[in-house]
Amino acid sequence: MLYYLFDFLETHYHLPGAGVFQYISFRAAASVITSLICSMIIGKKVIEYLQLKQVGEIVRDLDLAGQIQKQGTPTMGGIIILSSILIPTLLFAQLHNVYVILMIVSTIWLGTIGFIDDYIKVFKKDKEGLAGKFKVMGQVGIGIIVACTLYFNENVAVKERLASGGTTIEAVVDGRTVTGQTTPVYGEAEHSLVTTIPFFKNNEFDYSSLLGFLGDNAKDWSWLIFIPIVIFIVTAVSNGANLTDGLDGLATGTSAIIGVTLAVFAYVSGNIIFADYLNIMYIPGSGELVVFISAFIGACVGFLWYNQYPAQVFMGDTGSLALGGIIAVFALAIRKELLIPILCGVFLMENLSVVMQVSYFKYTKKKFGEGRRIFLMSPLHHHFQKKGMHEAKIVGRFWIVGLMLAVLTIVTLKLR
Repeated sequence: MLYYLFDFLETHYHLPGAGVFQYISFRAAASVITSLICSMIIGKKVIEYLQLKQVGEIVRDLDLAGQIQKQGTPTMGGIIILSSILIPTLLFAQLHNVYVILMIVSTIWLGTIGFIDDYIKVFKKDKEGLAGKFKVMGQVGIGIIVACTLYFNENVAVKERLASGGTTIEAVVDGRTVTGQTTPVYGEAEHSLVTTIPFFKNNEFDYSSLLGFLGDNAKDWSWLIFIPIVIFIVTAVSNGANLTDGLDGLATGTSAIIGVTLAVFAYVSGNIIFADYLNIMYIPGSGELVVFISAFIGACVGFLWYNQYPAQVFMGDTGSLALGGIIAVFALAIRKELLIPILCGVFLMENLSVVMQVSYFKYTKKKFGEGRRIFLMSPLHHHFQKKGMHEAKIVGRFWIVGLMLAVLTIVTLKLR
């Protein structure tokens, strides 16, 4: 909203300094600062309210080290994260931008699913919470919305580079139109299902090529494969973040690291100069997502103020389902979803540990009559807890792994 206010003041009244709101870098900085402040202020109020209402965590595995101390700790703190994301976004982002709208809808949608789950657990005293099938239905629903938006919306497009730099034209740099800037030449923005393949020089892949057997009709039917892929990615990453949220600060810190990486990709993908220099896909309008992801980073870091060991509040499913979903939708919007297994490696490990544990247990029970386990406990972070490692050390080491994976992901911009 402030973006439109200061744009009006600059256009009609030539207010000195109002033009700074046109710069994505300024609004991203304002967004992260505002998000941090919101987290601090809202966090304190929310924790006090939750304590007053005795909205405490119900811990199932009391035999795990340190778990008994968590009993009764306020949960549903994801409200802090969601508020700290949405408020700066509404203040500083271009709200007519299709990517920003998509991120806002995804945040509210998945946050609502998580809130319902937490509400049933803590207020209705039902440990199972929202039935799994309804969670999946909600994730599939937002997956369909995201896929249809990315596939059918006319404002979702990419530009193909036609020539190298050397032509002097007007260019969009950091959200501002710069006249006389020497830039590469790009064709018209066009709909495409092209995405990025890491570690390959000509690193673009078109989903419609998977239907090549349909010949010229492949692109007309590519939604048949694109929509299920989007649903799978959104559901998998959302659940991965949910499983990772088992130790103080683990999911929050990991998400913040991922958010910084996504901010880098969004900025270079939406900037015609950097996109040309790095020889990556230029996605008009995607630079505006930097404002949103800056709020996301600030919300995660601000929440750590209260969520680091020993936690004063837990995010619950209200936060964890939304964090994973936001990351997935964001990666899809900037055409970097194939980097998710690397960037979200911690989420992937947590997901796989549960799948492996359950599958192996069922297999051995059927074959030997007795279920056996690969890990002492799943998800993976609980395995290390069972081995006697302190919670804070596990979180710190998982953060280091997440940081290494983030660096590797950024390196793919040039390592091809």
